[in-house]
Amino acid sequence: MIKKEINEIKSLFNIEDCGIRKIACCYVNGEKEKVTKFTETFLNLPEEERHKYFDIFRKTLSGTQGKNLLDMKFNLSAYGEDGAQAMLMELKNSGLEDEKLLDLFYDKIIKSYNYPGNYIIILINQTYDIPGKTTDGIAMEDASDEIYNYILCSICHVILSKPGLGYNEEENTFHNQRQFHMIDLPDIGFLFPAFNDRSEDRDIVLYYTKDVNNFQTEFISYILDSQIPLPAGSQKETFQTLVTETLGEECDYETIKNIHENLNEMIQQKKDEPEPAVLDRNSARQLLEKSGVKEEKLEHFEEQFDNAAGESGKLLATNVAEIRKFELKTPDIVVKINPSKTDLVKTMVIEDKQCLVIEIDERLEVNGISVNPYTGEVLERESEAIEYGEVAKHE
Repeated sequence: MIKKEINEIKSLFNIEDCGIRKIACCYVNGEKEKVTKFTETFLNLPEEERHKYFDIFRKTLSGTQGKNLLDMKFNLSAYGEDGAQAMLMELKNSGLEDEKLLDLFYDKIIKSYNYPGNYIIILINQTYDIPGKTTDGIAMEDASDEIYNYILCSICHVILSKPGLGYNEEENTFHNQRQFHMIDLPDIGFLFPAFNDRSEDRDIVLYYTKDVNNFQTEFISYILDSQIPLPAGSQKETFQTLVTETLGEECDYETIKNIHENLNEMIQQKKDEPEPAVLDRNSARQLLEKSGVKEEKLEHFEEQFDNAAGESGKLLATNVAEIRKFELKTPDIVVKINPSKTDLVKTMVIEDKQCLVIEIDERLEVNGISVNPYTGEVLERESEAIEYGEVAKHE
């Protein structure tokens, strides 16, 4: 799903034209026991509670695509009679009215969701009368192309409120505040079917994770039976290993700097497009070629990529690129550079030693103290501008 489609579904979570039919919840304790469960017509809930639930639903569809939100394709086994996709379809079609089916679904989550504390499983079923759009993208409220019926599942930790002194309005005094069990924002969740090209896609489930490095793989395998992508952190490590193994001893500063710059250029070019920039085996090879990697080093690159990321593997460019920093390290020194100013650093042989040469531009500080970048003398803060001006004139 692209950002525009995700936002379209998020916009449905409002009081005025809410189409949520049912909400079903199951509260589970740390011993994996069902404490309580209920199914309710959503519109029967008090308005204040509906607003709180809307916050949870929106969060389940929030975050960075490719990190927090991932399109997952079902495995072939998911389509069997007792398969994951078949069960989700049955849940959706039941409108959350089948208590036995809900119990079975809760049991499967309790078996596969890895968390030692209390949590709540929240399921909703909503029907969306998809408005048609003109060729200019303007919604036509009276023209509906199809109806999109979906379920959204949110799994939220249940935490104790903080202890402390609270104000008692009746007594006009402060007393020790009783702790309450509170529903936290979602840890994981999913939307099924996906809403691709503004239409139902039964082959895809949109998965949400709060922790981009912990995908709850057992949950994905058991509940969704989908292909599990590499977490963001693992994608970065995979790319770094791939570059290191491909370049070998020829892994030099200039080539890595070029890869960094070309990756960020690729991300910027796709910034305003619906689909984010991704690296598959072909685009990754092109990136290395553009960055100056020799042809002989890329002879077995496709095989190396498949071994690292899988045959159909893709790496999200924003997961593997350092967008906000460019860092150089030796055992004793760490140099952090503005990612857009990497041209200020060069490698040079000085007195038979390989050195990093950093061009000093305008201002130089040593432990927070401003010094003259030309002479190394400490500058008085009030006269910095004058000193710089005089030096510039003399130069």
